[in-house]
Amino acid sequence: MAVGYVLINVSPGKEFDVYQQAKELDAVIDATLLFGDYDLILKMEAENLSGIAAVVVEHIRQIDGVTDTKTLAGAEI
Repeated sequence: MAVGYVLINVSPGKEFDVYQQAKELDAVIDATLLFGDYDLILKMEAENLSGIAAVVVEHIRQIDGVTDTKTLAGAEI
């Protein structure tokens, strides 16, 4: 199982709308609104990193108000 974290920047005033839509995606297991350089962080799980990347590209980046994303892959040590 792959774990990833997605940091999201959102257009002003769209934070809660993006949060509401993103937290409903199947791969998202936790969503938190932030103050600081990013507006939202998602914790995601999928069978592999390709699955996480697909959700980011096909769903998260398509949400109205999302302006930028940064995906961090969890390391298995």
